[in-house]
Amino acid sequence: MIDIHNHLLPNIDDGPSSLYESLSLATDAVNMGINTVYVTPHHLNPQFENPKDKILKEIEMFQIHLENEQIPLTVRPGQEVRIVGDLIERIDRDEILFLNNKSSYLLLEFPSNNVPRFTSKIVFELQVNNHRPIIAHPERNKDIIQDPSKLYQLVKNGALTQLTASSVCGYAGKKIQKFCFKLIESNLAHFIASDAHNSNSRSFNLPEAYSLIEQKFGMYKKEELIENANLLHNSELVVGNIPEKVASNKFFNLF
Repeated sequence: MIDIHNHLLPNIDDGPSSLYESLSLATDAVNMGINTVYVTPHHLNPQFENPKDKILKEIEMFQIHLENEQIPLTVRPGQEVRIVGDLIERIDRDEILFLNNKSSYLLLEFPSNNVPRFTSKIVFELQVNNHRPIIAHPERNKDIIQDPSKLYQLVKNGALTQLTASSVCGYAGKKIQKFCFKLIESNLAHFIASDAHNSNSRSFNLPEAYSLIEQKFGMYKKEELIENANLLHNSELVVGNIPEKVASNKFFNLF
């Protein structure tokens, strides 16, 4: 099993604060059947700056620690990049780390409360440059919850999305879980990932999420989401089903 979004590296963002905690979290991943993780430290958000070269060095060192501890987990590089107006210029300057370094897939993070006005422009420009944007945890974005058409338009125009396993499982609340189900049902979800930060409140939870998806939507949908992660891992094209509109969710009033 492959996880495309987590914060496994120690002392680099809001994930584990020590190597011991990181190795413990890595052991949790292996025990849940995960064999490959794309570590995606926050970058360009208000709190954290984790440039490409720094992450590549940290991953190389962490893989050695995993091997020394005989933890059978392969770590691949990535970033969770906050969307900014000059993102294309930063890519041109080779500051941005795509998933697996050389693939076309880029994990994008929005601010929690809104979808920036320049988002559609950035999503378009990324694709013109043969990059595939993956919107991280849209189910937690206030703007998207209140107006899902914003996500629909982005997906219709070529963006992919990643839901968080804990959200699917209901650990972020029943309303967000219900919204996840609506997004899956409407072909507005392409990946499930852990966004794991620690072994307690924010662990991997992937097997539980996939099991729940199989119960609610059938084995085909579960296998489709798992296969999309495999396609990404092999730098192959992920093609989503035709997206459908979701009714406005003003009744959620989550915030």
